[in-house]
Amino acid sequence: MIITPQDSEADGTAALLLAAARNNAEWVAAVCRDGAFSGSVWSSARRTPPLYPDAVSLTPRASAAEVVAGIDTGSPGCSVKDSFAVLDLAPAGFEVLFEARWIHRPAGPPGAVDDVAAGAVRWSEVRTAPELEAWEAAWGGGAGTGLFRAELLARDLVFLAGRSGGRIVAGAVASAGGGVVGVSNLFTADTADGPDAADGSAGSVAAVDAAWAAVLGAVAARWPGLPVVGYEQGADLDAAVRAGFTPIGPLRVWLHTA
Repeated sequence: MIITPQDSEADGTAALLLAAARNNAEWVAAVCRDGAFSGSVWSSARRTPPLYPDAVSLTPRASAAEVVAGIDTGSPGCSVKDSFAVLDLAPAGFEVLFEARWIHRPAGPPGAVDDVAAGAVRWSEVRTAPELEAWEAAWGGGAGTGLFRAELLARDLVFLAGRSGGRIVAGAVASAGGGVVGVSNLFTADTADGPDAADGSAGSVAAVDAAWAAVLGAVAARWPGLPVVGYEQGADLDAAVRAGFTPIGPLRVWLHTA
């Protein structure tokens, strides 16, 4: 059998998608505390917190029946992360909530960004429970809800906070797992309203680019040699591409509406 460069590239992308899906599922499991990994699916029989899925497919071989079997579709807000955009969950009463793209960036330091925007914010790791409460309040655009518990600080992940004048004005989460580092929940002060509201449309492009650079710098220092993954859509995807990421595959989030 002759392996062509195209075959090699396809195999590499497939492996990255599997790693990204697993990494994201581990982050979801850490936040939700409940749930279990079983075969091609992570799922929680109990409703998960708002903005977090009740199930995540881990491979493109996961079936709709496998995904739905372990979750509570009888209570409002039940959702599924279809990590490879291959499931048809409409017959089970779901509708597509949104679509996004997995992204990948090779290991390495960030590129250059606007010095003024970068210099205005000082970045550090969140290390205490009160700091985490302040981080969540900034991320959510208001008061924290206790979604992110202090025990998360003991895991192989980091909440990064960008401060200006003593106030958290930017942040992100970076978590290691599956041979990659996943970045999620990136926000800046004028785009902070939760994870899917920070699309960059109302925020400063320079501030978002500076935030990506700071986060990538922190990831490179903490986990040198590991590639970085995540998923984005819209203007957030554009910002990730400017930061050196490449879109590698689609995903969908389904919401149970029947």
